[in-house]
Amino acid sequence: MLDAEDVRRIALSLPDTTEKIAWSMPTFRVAGKMFATLPEDETSIAVRCPKEERDELALAEPGKFWIADHEASFAWVRVRLAALEDTGELRDILADSWRQAAPPRLLESYPELGLPAAD
Repeated sequence: MLDAEDVRRIALSLPDTTEKIAWSMPTFRVAGKMFATLPEDETSIAVRCPKEERDELALAEPGKFWIADHEASFAWVRVRLAALEDTGELRDILADSWRQAAPPRLLESYPELGLPAAD
């Protein structure tokens, strides 16, 4: 089962990422901008997610994704660590959130993590 140390290891492996305690919980930031948190008892994470996609995820997989009441007006979604299949899925989720917070210079410097190419 995935845990807080898996989140920490993967998040900190992403370029220019730092960990900072805020609101009494670990938060992960790229170039100073938050992209993930480890709230409550560290059994879930909160990550950036466009509202339209977030709502679809929560409806499609409610055992894995949900929207915390206090985050409903923000583009964040919660993810239950126990519901994830493996570290690859966790890395994909964290990398996607990282991309949403990373400045263009990082996206350009790390094309393997950058935005998908336009068709």
